Amino acid sequence: MGTILVPPVRGRTPKRRRANDKGRELSQSESIPGESSPVNDEKQNEHLPDASAASVESEFSEPAPREKPAVIEERTGLIQFQVVTNDGKPESEVILTGLKNIFMRQLPKMPREYITRLVLDRNHWSMAIVKRGLQVVGGITYRPFPHREFAEIVFCAIASTEQVKGYGSHLMNHLKDHVKNVSPVRHFLTYADNYAIGYFKKQGFTKEITLPRSVWVGYIKDYEGGTLMQCTMLPRIRYLEVQDFLTSQRRLLQSKIRSFSKSHIVYPGLDVFKKPKSKTAQSSDHFELVVQPNEVAGLRDTGWTPEMDELSRRSKRGPQFTTMRHILVELNGHASAWPFVVPVNANDVPDYYTVIKNPMDLSTMEAKLENNQYETVEDMVNDAQLS
Repeated sequence: MGTILVPPVRGRTPKRRRANDKGRELSQSESIPGESSPVNDEKQNEHLPDASAASVESEFSEPAPREKPAVIEERTGLIQFQVVTNDGKPESEVILTGLKNIFMRQLPKMPREYITRLVLDRNHWSMAIVKRGLQVVGGITYRPFPHREFAEIVFCAIASTEQVKGYGSHLMNHLKDHVKNVSPVRHFLTYADNYAIGYFKKQGFTKEITLPRSVWVGYIKDYEGGTLMQCTMLPRIRYLEVQDFLTSQRRLLQSKIRSFSKSHIVYPGLDVFKKPKSKTAQSSDHFELVVQPNEVAGLRDTGWTPEMDELSRRSKRGPQFTTMRHILVELNGHASAWPFVVPVNANDVPDYYTVIKNPMDLSTMEAKLENNQYETVEDMVNDAQLS
């Protein structure tokens, strides 16, 4: 993972700085908590002698999610998550200095004085990932506004040497649980650039801001070129246990599905297609079909019928779709087509829809064509004449 910088200093000066200094090295892949391990390839390829649900249950049940290195390292004591502010304590100063240095390395274009001022500001708090010897390998700096029930994430960074360990998502989960437990804060706001949006989305952030503007305008630091994102925390969820919760729910759901479905049963493969028609036949064209589809184990149990094959072979488009599509492209490209490209705005021409009983435009015709509403070219021509 790399760095996510969120908003800069308050006022007009930061607007001259671009948001492309933020999150340039963030690895989105490590933002997924508890990523599941792949199914063992050998077990996937084994032929099952018995297609019973019991045998499949034991061999093909979903593997337990693989723990991220960050979770393992915390459990073994290799890393700790510490919340600090500039309270004058020597240990806090060491941690904040280490965190400040990480932000500076990951954000070389950001003024060092600006980073220092925010990290050491007593209105801001930081959650740091600390190894033995107070070695800081990452962290988040944020400013809470308890009376307004939201906090602004200012910086989030992981040292470049500690990437792809799941530190980013684990850190964010720690922060959510901590902030919920010690304050009335229930929302996070942050500015993210294009490199950081993917990370924040995986951490539960969205571009849809539901907090009233009156709550946060004038409180958070504005940032030109960034995208404002919000995360609303669920009060009854402990985010550090989300993966275990989802795994349990997934297993219960799969168990329920298996009680009335056979979709989990894996049947042995068919060998008949490997038998050539003659000993001299080398081409696949000489393979002899010795089994009918309805004789394939498990296929009939799925509800398959010969009619389904016929339906699957039918074209989803009519025979004249390509021709009509070409006509519409030509119409859109005509120099005189501009008045008919989109529907007429009733605000611009108030009486248009009163006078024109059957309005039509090229965008509506395109939508009808894509939805297979034109059975013949004549149907489309009739609409074209209306426009």
